[in-house]
Amino acid sequence: MPWIYLLLAGLFEIGFALGLKYSEGFTRLWPSVVTVVFAGISLWLLTQALRTIPVGTGYAVWTGIGALGVALLGIVLFGDSASWPRLACIGLIVAGVVGLKLVSG
Repeated sequence: MPWIYLLLAGLFEIGFALGLKYSEGFTRLWPSVVTVVFAGISLWLLTQALRTIPVGTGYAVWTGIGALGVALLGIVLFGDSASWPRLACIGLIVAGVVGLKLVSG
């Protein structure tokens, strides 16, 4: 169950980070509200996961999921660069997250 909490925390982290873009510096009410709610949910889920998962592993996986999701959605939603070096670096993030999961059990 802790890994499910961590996965969900990472997904809400993606929503939180994208919400920062859509809230336009917290100047738009509803995107700002959603952003704050997603941040709270993400942090709560992370704290639940860290009750069992080592903090270094949990935090690295949480930020990795967030970074991966935001980078990919940035390409899809905002036209961010999809150059091969950028995609290769995103692949390294994936490898790191999978590696941490494999060595953490």
